[in-house]
Amino acid sequence: MASLKEVRNRIVSVNSTKQITAAMKMVSAAKLRRAQDAIVRMRPYAEKLSEVLQNVSASLEGNESKYAQERPVQKVLLVAIVSNRGLAGAFNTQVFRQVVKAQQEAKANGTQLRVLSIGKKAIDLYRRGPLHDATLPDTGASLFDGLSFDKVAPMAELIMAKFASGDYDRIDLVYNKFKNAAVQIVTREQYLPIVPPAKADGKQASKTEYIMEPDRRTIVEEIIPKSLKIQLYKALLDSYAAEHGARMTAMHKATDNADDLLKDLKLTYNKARQASITNEILEIVGGAEALKG
Repeated sequence: MASLKEVRNRIVSVNSTKQITAAMKMVSAAKLRRAQDAIVRMRPYAEKLSEVLQNVSASLEGNESKYAQERPVQKVLLVAIVSNRGLAGAFNTQVFRQVVKAQQEAKANGTQLRVLSIGKKAIDLYRRGPLHDATLPDTGASLFDGLSFDKVAPMAELIMAKFASGDYDRIDLVYNKFKNAAVQIVTREQYLPIVPPAKADGKQASKTEYIMEPDRRTIVEEIIPKSLKIQLYKALLDSYAAEHGARMTAMHKATDNADDLLKDLKLTYNKARQASITNEILEIVGGAEALKG
């Protein structure tokens, strides 16, 4: 059995850790509230805009929009969106698993896969790895410091330029989609080329006719790029809210585990203290008996 001093030191250590995890839980809960409000407001607009974007791209001719051109897939860019910090359970691990799965699929299909990291945890993992494209900057981590559309737009322009120039034939986003504070759904979705609308049976849906104002060229040159930027911004908002939900849940569980461990340690401490007192009494009685003898 551990000595009283060792058990006492462990109790102090666990109690300090519990205070830290409880504080982190409160901070994440406050940040989650703001992030959740942002994605809840943004998601309906982004989803409707994505639907309109798909229908508009389907109504355009093949060479009118460089972002809707479908080419034989030889080179794929995977945009992995994770967090800048850890202590969020399996939040980042879920994305990394999707990257590994995509790498295995690319090898099986004979395609070339590269990763653009957004978030320090992914940058640390892929910066020097064979999946990283040296022509892509490691600036994605700064996007989460005051996340806004203006900060995301340059990154979206970079990704769109990589597709338009033919560097990549398909670009996918991998991120955690926010459902609630306890549930995050890891999602892989095609970003470019623009996915045409499809019916439930898998056949391409009929093209929707739109009245385009001021003209088709303005729609192609201004509206479609802006819509793509909003789609990336929505994915980052989703990931940001999911991160704080995952961290709040992880810290809540850690605090509960600390409480359980403290109960066990206090029970062990009391047992050790009682054993120590019993030994001292036995020593006193034994000494008294020896003096009588």
